[in-house]
Amino acid sequence: MHEDDALDFERVLGEVSARFLSLPVDRIDEGVERALRLVCGLLETDRSFLLEFSPDLSTLTLTHLWARPGMSRQALPEALLSEHRWFAGELLAGRPIVHHELPLDVPEEAVEERAFVTAVGARASATVPIAVAGQNLCALGTTSFTRARTWMPRNVERLRLIGEVLASAIHRKRADAQLQVRLSEIYALQRRLAAENIYLREEITSAHDFQGIIGQSSALRDVLSRVAQVAPTSAPVLLLGETGTGKDLLARAIHDRSPRRPRPLVNVNCAAIPAALIESELFGHERGAFTGAVSQRLGRFEIAHGGTVFLDEIGDLDTGLQAKLLRVLQDGEFERLGSSRSIRTDVRVIAATNRDLSKALESGQFREDLYYRLSVVPIELPPLRHRREDIPLLLWEFINRRQAELGKRITKVRQADLQALQAYEWPGNIRELQNVVERALILSTGDTLRLKDSIPTGAGAAARSHEPLPPLAVVEREHILRALDRCGWIVEGRGHAAEVLGLHPNTLRFRMHKLGIHRPGSTPKAPDAESLLARK
Repeated sequence: MHEDDALDFERVLGEVSARFLSLPVDRIDEGVERALRLVCGLLETDRSFLLEFSPDLSTLTLTHLWARPGMSRQALPEALLSEHRWFAGELLAGRPIVHHELPLDVPEEAVEERAFVTAVGARASATVPIAVAGQNLCALGTTSFTRARTWMPRNVERLRLIGEVLASAIHRKRADAQLQVRLSEIYALQRRLAAENIYLREEITSAHDFQGIIGQSSALRDVLSRVAQVAPTSAPVLLLGETGTGKDLLARAIHDRSPRRPRPLVNVNCAAIPAALIESELFGHERGAFTGAVSQRLGRFEIAHGGTVFLDEIGDLDTGLQAKLLRVLQDGEFERLGSSRSIRTDVRVIAATNRDLSKALESGQFREDLYYRLSVVPIELPPLRHRREDIPLLLWEFINRRQAELGKRITKVRQADLQALQAYEWPGNIRELQNVVERALILSTGDTLRLKDSIPTGAGAAARSHEPLPPLAVVEREHILRALDRCGWIVEGRGHAAEVLGLHPNTLRFRMHKLGIHRPGSTPKAPDAESLLARK
């Protein structure tokens, strides 16, 4: 093929351009190799190659090479910018490098380049740098090993035109790779946000013991003063106190008063999660990490990145997991189950326990180093018996929160009952008080809260308070059934069930339907729209 054969060049250029126009990104490398073969055929050379600059122009790498059978395939060294400084410098400056007779016309200062072409036996070569949008991207070169030759300007120009087509394809490949990286980052963020959203929905739908920190006692004020001091920091906090004193509520107060408030507060009850699952719950797992791990799952520490993790009942965590938790506190790193890749996380840890950790330290059930790392700021919550003056405030908080839902309107509490509440020791603390108030609301029929049958009394009261209380729905159902039996299952009318229970008849019908109560021998029937509207 002659060098001045313009028709052959136009055919080759058209073929290369058309091929890359519709070539998928994952086949660009294959297309470049084919183009290098066509360059050798067009220019009657023996080897063609493509060099690529790194985005920061710190490296120049041989990425594609084609050679005729039997010709040298020795590649340029990886450290091209440092070992072939003259060659790389010319390309960086945007100047084509044309050698008609090698190694004679290699400049004297290009010592490394002269040694290289002599070693591989090259006779003539031409290399053209290509820029895209003003940025050096790549260089296309071709070499003859059989004879010296004179490079006409039009041949160098043809090499440049083909190089521009290849450069466009390489630019598209790089852009796609960057896009894939961004999409991976977005996907990872979406997964984290999705996991966070699921957690927050679960958190919203789960009932807290109470909605606010209620009380004005000096014991509670001391605790809140400590919270105000520690909340703005990122120091770990250890909450100590008996069951039912509101440690989860205090953790929420610390988080809400900290700079981490825009990020989630993630709760983990270490006692409620089976030992076999707690590590996966905390740190997540990869697909196939264990039987049943059908997909990757993010752990609570990953979901809480930038926020707070509240570890309730930390004293129930086994020593193996205590070591992994210590690493998170010290280094901010962990691995998902089934993965060796470390993940960095930025979380604040608030831990809580009702156990005596000093005894757990002595028995070796709790790590001493973890204890001192967690208890940078320990806060002990007072039991309810040490803040008896707060009981009336808590009582009315629970009444106002629940009475509308139960269809009640309580305006009075007998002084004797209030004194009995304040005299009781409350081994179950605020949670026990809440259960007592809700039970009394169900059993009360007028505008006065009847606490007589709900307050534990006598020598066995403290022992009985530890017995599990039946669910409110069970108590309410039994109470309604007793009223219906007494009134011959007549709901509406003077002296009948609705009046006895202090409820609107339609409210009673609605609650009967909700609790699955229907007259023996009758067919259950849902309340109609009119009843529902009347209830509202």
